[in-house]
Amino acid sequence: MDNKDLVWDLDTFNKRKRAQDFVMGFENHLCVYSGSVEQLYTNYNIFFPQEENRKLVILPNPYAHHDTLQGIIEQAVKPTGLFIIPANPDGKTKKLNMILPLKQEDKKGRAVPLEVGLKLINQKRSPQRPFLPVLVKGDLRELNAETPCLHLHALNLSHLPKLSDLDVKDIQRVVLDRLQALAERQ
Repeated sequence: MDNKDLVWDLDTFNKRKRAQDFVMGFENHLCVYSGSVEQLYTNYNIFFPQEENRKLVILPNPYAHHDTLQGIIEQAVKPTGLFIIPANPDGKTKKLNMILPLKQEDKKGRAVPLEVGLKLINQKRSPQRPFLPVLVKGDLRELNAETPCLHLHALNLSHLPKLSDLDVKDIQRVVLDRLQALAERQ
C-alpha cells in the first residue's frame, strides 16, 4: 500500500484481539484522515492481513471514489484530547463512553456515555461549527494494558482554503451523518 497513513501498527498492544474487535465497530462510522495525501475517507474497510503481521490496514472502497474527499489540508485536523472507550471493560456490549478531560490536573478525565459527551461538546460550540471527529494513524491506543481506546482528532472547516463552500458543507454533512449512525448504534 502506497499510503502509509492507512497502515497502523499494532505491535505494542497487550490485548491486540480486543483492540481489533473494538476498532471494527467504527468501520465507516468515523471518517479516517490521511495528511500525506490530504484526503478524508468516509467509505472504507478495515483489514488485519496475515502477511502484514500486527498491522491494521484501512482500504478505501475502490468503487466509491466520491466517498474520498480531497483537498483537506493537515492544518484543518487537530488532536482533541478526547477518547472513546468501551463502556464495559470486557467489551461484551457495543455501548461506548467518551472520556472528557477535566480542568483539574490530578484527574485524567471523566467517562460519560458517548451521546452525552457529544452533546456536552456541541453545547459549547456554535451550531455552524459542530464537533467533527475524525481518526488519523495512531489514534487506536490502549488506555491501560486491557482497554482499547480511540483518540479523536477534529476537523476545523474554516481551514479549508482549497475547497468551495459547497464542498465544505458536504464534508460536514458526511462526518455528522456517520457520527449519528455511530451514536444510534448504541
